[in-house]
Amino acid sequence: MTPITPPGATLPGVTHHLADVNGTQLHYVSAGTGGSPILLVHGWPETWWAFRKLIPLLAPTHRVFALDLRGFGDSGNADTEYGEAVSAEDLHHLVAHIGAGPVHILCQDISGGTGFRFAATHPEDVISLTGIETTLAGFGFEALADVNNHGSWHVGFLGAPGIAGMLLPGHERELLADWAFPLMNGTPGSIDAGDVDEFVRSYARPDAWRGTEGLYRGIFTDHGATKALAESHPIAAPVLTVEAAGHGGITERTFRQVTAGEVTAVQFDKVGHLIAQEAPEALAATLLEFTARVDTKRT
Repeated sequence: MTPITPPGATLPGVTHHLADVNGTQLHYVSAGTGGSPILLVHGWPETWWAFRKLIPLLAPTHRVFALDLRGFGDSGNADTEYGEAVSAEDLHHLVAHIGAGPVHILCQDISGGTGFRFAATHPEDVISLTGIETTLAGFGFEALADVNNHGSWHVGFLGAPGIAGMLLPGHERELLADWAFPLMNGTPGSIDAGDVDEFVRSYARPDAWRGTEGLYRGIFTDHGATKALAESHPIAAPVLTVEAAGHGGITERTFRQVTAGEVTAVQFDKVGHLIAQEAPEALAATLLEFTARVDTKRT
């Protein structure tokens, strides 16, 4: 894990790395030197920078890693395969590359499907799974694309092959700063101008929409694969679900259907969709209590 010069924004005590794994190059950061490892996986429209406030709260007692998924942030975005299945394999190879052993994995938003597939197909890599504000294909995700029933236009738009990459370059700041973050963020001041600049920087790279398109496209091309995997390989590790009160409990309902064991469900009041950015202290306290309980049972 040779450190590299940060390609964009960074934090004190965090080192940046590149890993050549599974046919792509993943950018990730690490912090902390002791305790069980925690791997943080961002959603949309995010990168590892979504965890800028959470990492310092976890690092005193855990080894913490946060990556840019393939096609996102400063990870590789070549003309190759994208989607949940290959991203789940990326996580498997990254865990082996890091050499930290099994991890507590946290996934939010669009990365929930990737985290589920990773935990289902590589249970040896997973100590626990935390899902934040997320659901899966076949378990409610499709409804989020139904604009006639309170769904959002962006789900189908981003999942249409090649459309985001054709229409969004040059308009990244308008989309993120003027539409996405105001819609999703329920906590004024939690995303400042510098944060917006960092997200826009990475989404303005050439071919920067390939990762987004791949993950959203999977909603419409799943054809029952996620349900079949959940039936044959339900998550064996303990699961924590975290979501905003008033969002319908879709994260908890989803993961209770795909988990064979313990599910702990938590809801936060007075926050929006971007919980790691809006309520890092509350999220850290919840995650630290959960991982400590799981670690104690393991030993």
